[in-house]
Amino acid sequence: MTNTQSRIYEEHHKERREPGFSIMKNERGLLIKSLIGTKQKVLDIGCRDGALTSFFSKGNDVLGVDIDTNSLDKARGLGIRTMKVDLNGEWEELSYEKFNLVVAGEVLEHLYYPEKVAAKAAKHLLPGGKFIGSVPNAFSLKNRLRYLFGSKRYTPLSDPTHITQFNVSELKAILEKHFKHVEILGLGRYQKLASFSPNLFAFDLFFIAEA
Repeated sequence: MTNTQSRIYEEHHKERREPGFSIMKNERGLLIKSLIGTKQKVLDIGCRDGALTSFFSKGNDVLGVDIDTNSLDKARGLGIRTMKVDLNGEWEELSYEKFNLVVAGEVLEHLYYPEKVAAKAAKHLLPGGKFIGSVPNAFSLKNRLRYLFGSKRYTPLSDPTHITQFNVSELKAILEKHFKHVEILGLGRYQKLASFSPNLFAFDLFFIAEA
């Protein structure tokens, strides 16, 4: 199964993702960088080719993991320490290693059981550590209108590797099972509206979960 998934993502990234591409790259990258700071030990799960990891790798001890070996090769070219890990597996490769932060930028929607991954992230955090990242807002007002008219084009459902779809309450419920405090921020073009109602107006849902 792991080898099959590896091939799926190698082909997906090659055909549908240009090198260095990342959804809302600057906005998410700068936000993550500001939350991490420096002198931190960071685990970046689903790092792909390091496009987002590069925002916060300098001044930190960062380990990027992914199932796509070709992308990991590119990440290493940026000076990022990498490891092949199947996030749907047991993370045996990480053993008992602990981190100040675990980052999951546009990753949970690709996983069969995101709640189990949240639990594993919590397990690998030091006391007071944080699990931060983002997922597409599958049920924004704009997306709901598209679904109403029978179209999934330009929605998270159009990506065949998106296994799980999220709204604010579902994302928060998953995280609150394993973390003491959870905050969800709305990102996107309609920032003011998204800050008022991320469920309806955010393009992306950014989470900060404290252990």
